[in-house]
Amino acid sequence: MKKMKKIFLALLCIPFFVTAQYGKKKKTQEQFETINIKAEMPYMDEELKSVNGLSYSLKTLTEKNGLIVLFTCNTCPFVVKWEDRYKQTEELAKKNNIGLVYINSNYKKRDGDDSFEEMKKHAKKMNYRFPYLLDKKSLLANAFGAKTTPHIFMFNSNYQLVYKGAIDDNYENINKVKDFYLKDAMEQLVKGKKIKVAETNPVGCSIKRYKP
Repeated sequence: MKKMKKIFLALLCIPFFVTAQYGKKKKTQEQFETINIKAEMPYMDEELKSVNGLSYSLKTLTEKNGLIVLFTCNTCPFVVKWEDRYKQTEELAKKNNIGLVYINSNYKKRDGDDSFEEMKKHAKKMNYRFPYLLDKKSLLANAFGAKTTPHIFMFNSNYQLVYKGAIDDNYENINKVKDFYLKDAMEQLVKGKKIKVAETNPVGCSIKRYKP
């Protein structure tokens, strides 16, 4: 009788074990690790469509001193707050021969705020001077392990990651910024110096990525 009871209890545990394992596996599949410093630029030859109607690869957008890849969107409150810094980033990038590209990976909002048409309108409204690309099925977001909008990845001329994270330490007020992470990293990169702060935590809205 005791033996039968043990078998019965063991059978009851099987569905729970299977469910727990399945849930664990599913969660792991949905997580994307952010690439490490010194990692090679992912999918650098992949061409993505820009709001100007042309298609670009990250490799072709890389300038003499490297490339800044900025994952962004149209309406995230953090993007809206930080977007005045985008202009400064554009000016610094141009001045220092560093390429810059904006990427929208918000697949789940393609029928709304982050549709290709809305991207066009937003780029025009904000007067973007660098390409704004459609990451159709979040391919680049997944490959980079981009977490938020905004999320910055800066590469040197050898396509190696040298900085990743936030633009600065205060999205709410530019006048209260104490640490200009990206600006400092750009200046150090151009001077051939080691990036003092190569990694910071990205702050923003989660990327509404494609899930098959």
